[in-house]
Amino acid sequence: MKIVKEKVKMKTDREFYTVRGYQMLDSDSKVLSSSLEDYLEMIYRICSAEGYARINQLADKLNVRPSSTTKIVQKLCELGLVEYKKYGIIHLTGAGENVGRYLLKRHEIIQEFLCNLGIEENLLKDTELIEHDVSSDALFAIHSLNEFFRENPDVKNKYDAYRKMLYEHYEKDDLLFDAGQK
Repeated sequence: MKIVKEKVKMKTDREFYTVRGYQMLDSDSKVLSSSLEDYLEMIYRICSAEGYARINQLADKLNVRPSSTTKIVQKLCELGLVEYKKYGIIHLTGAGENVGRYLLKRHEIIQEFLCNLGIEENLLKDTELIEHDVSSDALFAIHSLNEFFRENPDVKNKYDAYRKMLYEHYEKDDLLFDAGQK
C-alpha cells in the first residue's frame, strides 16, 4: 500500500498562522526535517572530534534507540549527506560536512543569544526548539546582536543590570502580566 502525501496549498496573503502553518509554508524549501537536522548536527560534532561516528554512539548522545538511529542515518545516506554501511562507521560527505557545520553554527548563535539574554534554565531545550524554525534573516540579526554585545561590553553590562533590577522587583510570571500596568 503506497501512501501519497498530498500538498496543501495555503494562502500566503494572510497575516497570521499557527506554528504548524508557518512550518508548512516553509516545507517546500526545507530539505531536512528538524529530526534529520539534529542527527546531522550531532554526527558533525562527533566526526569533528573523532573522524567518524557509530550508530550506538549517536543514539547514546541523542537519547534515542539504535534502531531509530539506523533508520535516520540511512535516510541521511540516501540524501548524500553521510556514508554508511550496515554495522559500519558513519562518515560525512562533503555536502554533509557543509550542512553539519552550518547546523552547529546556527545552534551556537542561538545559544549565545539566549545566554546574552540571561537564559540559564532550559538553555539547551530552548536552543533546540528555536533553531529549527528561525529564518535566515532572523538568524543573521541574532548573530549581529551577539557580535554587537561582544564588541560593546558596556552595553551588555547595562542590559544585564537592567534585567537584574527587573527580576529583583518582579516575579518572572508577574513581569509578563504586569508589563502594561507599570
